Amino acid sequence: MAVPKTIRRALADRSIVGRVCLEAGAGVGNATAGLLEADPAAVYAVTNDADHALEVRERIEDDRAAVLYADLRSIPLPDDSVDVITAHALFNVVPPATAAAIAAELTRVVASGGTLVIDDYAPLSDAEPVRELFAVENAATELADGRPALTFYPADALRRLFAGHGWGHDRTETILEPVPWTADLLEAHADVVREQVADLPPALAAPLVSRADRLVDEIGSREVGSMYSLALHYDGALESSSRG
Repeated sequence: MAVPKTIRRALADRSIVGRVCLEAGAGVGNATAGLLEADPAAVYAVTNDADHALEVRERIEDDRAAVLYADLRSIPLPDDSVDVITAHALFNVVPPATAAAIAAELTRVVASGGTLVIDDYAPLSDAEPVRELFAVENAATELADGRPALTFYPADALRRLFAGHGWGHDRTETILEPVPWTADLLEAHADVVREQVADLPPALAAPLVSRADRLVDEIGSREVGSMYSLALHYDGALESSSRG
């Protein structure tokens, strides 16, 4: 299974050999593949998406890997049971309230001396048309089910979130710049708008779909923004407070 260059770069300075790892928010398993390439003892790929769980199981044939179909706010692993955690392109689809709960749960399962690597997209400028498309998507999902689809956290915001649970900062670096937003990817975001507003009154749904489609046509494809990698370590110093 091919490993994206961004994941290889993010893991290059981490100690993986012989360690127990967890991919938080497995997606299609790219970070799981990257971890397996680095010779761990085991990798748990955790996702609450049934389609993703099935895809990872089908794509990765390795006895060291196990796919856990579970919510990241309630990981079916014991306390202090993993050494390395990755969260690749996870937090941009996690709203703030859920991010706080996930941070607490990742802290629960990590062992003292563990490491966490968060790779995510930096916020785009207010004037960027791609950001406007994401804002339309957020408006659609807020109307449909009361939550944003996307939240782009600055690296420092996630650093502060985990610092509150006893994590120390190792480094922050850019692993991709600019980010390629292809026509197909942008069209997929417009499709989310259509899906989310399908049951809304036409007076609410039609302007959102129209605006999303217009932005996709105007943008075409675009290379803008960056992806960062944030590496943290956990030494258990705040264990009593962070684990409740």
